[in-house]
Amino acid sequence: MKILKTKEAMRAWSFAQKAAGKSIGFVPTMGALHEGHASLMRASVAGNDVSVLSIFVNPTQFAPHEDYGQYPRTWDTDLAMAEEIGIDAIYAPEAGSIYPEGYATYVNVEGLSVGLCSGTRPHFFRGVATVVTKLFNAVLPDRAYFGQKDAQQCAIITRMAQDLDSGVEVVEMPIVREADGLAMSSRNRYLSDADRAQALCLSQSLAAAQAALDAGERDAEVVKALVRDGMAAVEIDYVELVDAATMAPLDTIDRRILLAVAAQVGPARLIDNLKFVPSEITQGASAPAEAEACC
Repeated sequence: MKILKTKEAMRAWSFAQKAAGKSIGFVPTMGALHEGHASLMRASVAGNDVSVLSIFVNPTQFAPHEDYGQYPRTWDTDLAMAEEIGIDAIYAPEAGSIYPEGYATYVNVEGLSVGLCSGTRPHFFRGVATVVTKLFNAVLPDRAYFGQKDAQQCAIITRMAQDLDSGVEVVEMPIVREADGLAMSSRNRYLSDADRAQALCLSQSLAAAQAALDAGERDAEVVKALVRDGMAAVEIDYVELVDAATMAPLDTIDRRILLAVAAQVGPARLIDNLKFVPSEITQGASAPAEAEACC
């Protein structure tokens, strides 16, 4: 497994793979890997000739008051996991090489970046879109793998890849959960036992919403109120029900939707979501197919 520290070395490696006719899969991460990341790596290894994992804690997606300095960094265990799964190369640049002195160019994706996580993290998606663009330019992947837990991010990256003619297929993979239902996240490491018990209300509330949707509830406010009630014990950032393709808020559930939540639980900001397609759409012969938010 190659460890590549510079964009020049990364591109040289990727050009050599492409010259040999090999497809490149890519899993961008900030490290502190868990089984959710492992599922992305396995998909990349299975679907491509060679696979690259990036490990880079991106400073531009953190506000000054956020946890950039405290974000978990577990280099040795990350490398061991990647090698066991079959990753061929690790791209691990330094912050100074990604954002050298005088850096002044950022990527903004309009529309999809409004609402949800941008409400309390207005800086976040500009930082994500910028760093992923730079990673794509270095790794030159054919496919890049992201998790549904970050559904808004995945929709933004998909749109960015299409709009900027990157040639990268963005693949969304399902949320991976702990045995108790908690969505896997590197920030789960911040939780005490008491915090973790409280955090389960996110997945439990979404499960209750899923049951209501399956039973035929189509009023967005009713569904959101059900989730808010279930999350009353934590500090809610948002509970939103939006069009899964556009991220626009909905009043009526008449298309493919994303029900997304975020909350502060102890020291950790956690997110979770579910996607749902009304049976009226899937069973209706004349109903137009909805595009996935992330392909």
